[in-house]
Amino acid sequence: MDWFAFQTGATAFIIAFVAAVLFFAAFKFIYQLVTPYNERALIRQGNVAAAVALGGALLGYVLPLASALSHTVSLPEFAAWALLAGVIQIVSFMVVSRLVYRALAERIEAGELAAGVYLASISLGVGLLNAACMTA
Repeated sequence: MDWFAFQTGATAFIIAFVAAVLFFAAFKFIYQLVTPYNERALIRQGNVAAAVALGGALLGYVLPLASALSHTVSLPEFAAWALLAGVIQIVSFMVVSRLVYRALAERIEAGELAAGVYLASISLGVGLLNAACMTA
């Protein structure tokens, strides 16, 4: 085993992983500020719709984040793609919740699972498209 190569690779892995976790945490924080309901409180109360919707948004963000990690060659390039992916995910939430399905927030707050699944599906779809666009 080439320990020098391993150390170099492990260092790059740790830097990329930490950067990805920081972007993930920042996205989660900002996304929860943008939503008109308090996911944390709703989830603690057992609101499955809120949990599914938030989980979908997080997975929808992680998909392009993973793609960016796979296809970029530098940390600044990764950061630019991660930032763009977050903006697209948040804008898609705002478009869906304010233009397409105006009662979405109220239905999620009421615990309607169908609304949570709908939002999660939109988030995952946007994330998949976002990730695929980064491969070109």
